[in-house]
Amino acid sequence: MATARLELIEALRQTATNLRNGAYYAWGHHGGCNCGNLLQVVTKLSKEEILQYAHSGIGEWTEIAEEYCSVTHVPLGLMMTKLMELGLTPTDIHNIEYLEDREVLNALPGGFRWLKRNQREDVILYLDTFANVLEDRLLAQVSIETLLEQADQRPAHRELTSPISI
Repeated sequence: MATARLELIEALRQTATNLRNGAYYAWGHHGGCNCGNLLQVVTKLSKEEILQYAHSGIGEWTEIAEEYCSVTHVPLGLMMTKLMELGLTPTDIHNIEYLEDREVLNALPGGFRWLKRNQREDVILYLDTFANVLEDRLLAQVSIETLLEQADQRPAHRELTSPISI
């Protein structure tokens, strides 16, 4: 699963908010699908600009993600780089497009169920839940790191060198 990063959590939540507020959505449109809407948030590009970049490659986002090469410098590589810089893997990109990460689905309010990849409400629910899963993971990491840091900064137990007189 994706690396839990604040930027990714915020991007997922903003994408869900945009969709909730009526952002253009069409699952078959590279710039307006699940990943296309996320890319709009991440890159500040329009759906038309994303579509133009996507057409420099072949296939859907999930196929594009599988064919991603970090060495190439084609515009499509820029799109994939932006998503991967957030902490997503090609598998995560596929799962966002098809709404099928089992960990996210298990965390849905009301429990596990399959969602429909081309239903706006399901995409919003998936993105919000994905953000919650990552946030929980991030908070757990921060809490553990904070506890470890505090443990390292505690003064060592010192033995008394002189007797205490009463």
